[in-house]
Amino acid sequence: MAINKDSNGYTFGFAIALVVVVGTILAGVAMATKPFQEKNEAVKKKMDILKAILPEKEADKVTRKNATAMFDELVRLEDAVVLNFKGEVKEDIKGDDILDIDIKKEFRDKTLKDEDKSFPLFISTDAEGKKSYVIPVVGKGLWGPVWGNICLDDDMRSIKGATFDHKTETPGLGAEIKQGFFIDRWIGEKITDDEGNPVKFEIVKDNSGAKEPVKIDGITGGTITSKGVEEMVNRGLKPYIEYFKTLK
Repeated sequence: MAINKDSNGYTFGFAIALVVVVGTILAGVAMATKPFQEKNEAVKKKMDILKAILPEKEADKVTRKNATAMFDELVRLEDAVVLNFKGEVKEDIKGDDILDIDIKKEFRDKTLKDEDKSFPLFISTDAEGKKSYVIPVVGKGLWGPVWGNICLDDDMRSIKGATFDHKTETPGLGAEIKQGFFIDRWIGEKITDDEGNPVKFEIVKDNSGAKEPVKIDGITGGTITSKGVEEMVNRGLKPYIEYFKTLK
């Protein structure tokens, strides 16, 4: 029996078969490349942490090729901890497993309760024994997720470095949160007052940020994204501030 290639049945059947074949191929490619994607994500995470810790000139030297070696030298995963939303240590997550925590995925998961979320804390020790504390944070910008790392000095209070990044913010506007001029506005700020209570950072548009504590000058034309960073930092620091109280 001859196949009528002009019939609707043949057209639909061919389309279905094509979708199945292409879908199978794409699924296979995704599975084959998943280990490489995960490795790239781990390296990118290490790069962001290092860039928050290191001075600008040294941070510029961090690449995908040297990130792992530099990270292993400066950040001991055995020193890292994972907190719950109350600032209590989760004893069941240690070592390399801490790097596997996806705070962006947890933030997107609206079914995940606060008590089930994880808050990693990375600790770096320099040649003189001085510690730095790196806090990953995640939030929402104008068009999509924003994230970053806040690096505290050994007083567990003063911001000495940071990185911010985004997925889909507007170039020249909200996307500028990743630029050095915006990051520099956070350097030297304190995350707690003299009594150890959390401060509330405020993004401002009146250029008063350079003159007043806890006020940060926003990005012209990128107000919503800047405010997203404000909310992200204020919310994201809370568990860590509670944890630091137990160390003092």
